[in-house]
Amino acid sequence: MFWFMLIALVAVVAAVALAVVGDGGTLPESEPDRLRDPLPADRPLTPSDLDELRLAVSPRGYRMSDVDDVLDRLGAELAERDARIAQLETALASAPGSGRHAAHGGDPDGE
Repeated sequence: MFWFMLIALVAVVAAVALAVVGDGGTLPESEPDRLRDPLPADRPLTPSDLDELRLAVSPRGYRMSDVDDVLDRLGAELAERDARIAQLETALASAPGSGRHAAHGGDPDGE
């Protein structure tokens, strides 16, 4: 039993020494992470664009600039859509014959 423990201890010490000393080289430089699939610039975003979006990871989490870019883009598109919805609702309300029932697709007789 003593010899087994001694051989195991020598093997562990040798493995740790090799891991620490290694080949004496340094790690190669790695390229910084970037968005793998950037958001399309030529059209509005779709839900699948956001489902497929993968932000690059940095040592302290996600890259703030990438997250800021995505949030700025989403905020601008949501504001644009809200403005368009408000414009269409105003046009619908001011259209001739646009009563409450016409806006909701209902029948004025309640049927």
